[in-house]
Amino acid sequence: MKMSTDQKLKYRDFLQSIDIKYENQDLFIQAFTHSSYVNEHRIRPHEDNERLEFLGDAVLELAISQYLFKNYENMSEGEMTKLRAAIVCEPSLAKIADLLHFGDYVLLGKGEEMTGGRRRPALLADVFESFVGALYLDQGMDAVYEFLGNFVYPKIAEGAFADMMDYKSQLQELIQREGQGQIQYKIVQEKGPAHAREFVSEVWLETHQLGKGTGRSKKEAEQMAAQKALEKMNK
Repeated sequence: MKMSTDQKLKYRDFLQSIDIKYENQDLFIQAFTHSSYVNEHRIRPHEDNERLEFLGDAVLELAISQYLFKNYENMSEGEMTKLRAAIVCEPSLAKIADLLHFGDYVLLGKGEEMTGGRRRPALLADVFESFVGALYLDQGMDAVYEFLGNFVYPKIAEGAFADMMDYKSQLQELIQREGQGQIQYKIVQEKGPAHAREFVSEVWLETHQLGKGTGRSKKEAEQMAAQKALEKMNK
């Protein structure tokens, strides 16, 4: 991808600021390149970050799984699965990407920029995964572990993701406690390409919709719908 010297220096300085040593800067620039930018600038296909996102998703799951396995010897398989899901879900990754100011460096098309894409959680989460994919290709797993050790593992140790583990159970307990009836989840929409599917779920109490959420799996979408319902009920 053609870029001015000033633009390349901007990414160099950013990567240095988060202590990333690299061989191939273009990989990291690609990690921040949204498909809308590629379409608008007529760059050749596959120079956006979608393939890196696909790889980064798998690398991230492995790295988080290994961390949990090594550091939580008394945690069951089911508990590790729930905690990992809470860490790699869209809201968690978007929050970390936002703390690292990833949104400031995303290359977007004008339409996506105008509609607030730079701060959209789904986009930020995708960029975080793409970044992990680029880091893995450029430096290998040890660099991924080091990066996560700086910005993600400490948050796990602090219990930062504990409140995201199971919104569905929290909602179920609340409804049962108040004797309000039965809740039901419905997947109302599926969108996106096969490798980056997005699901939309609604949670209903009898004839009342309590909440609506999106996620990259049906389970995650249901958790997000339950979270929205809890937020609404707590207000």
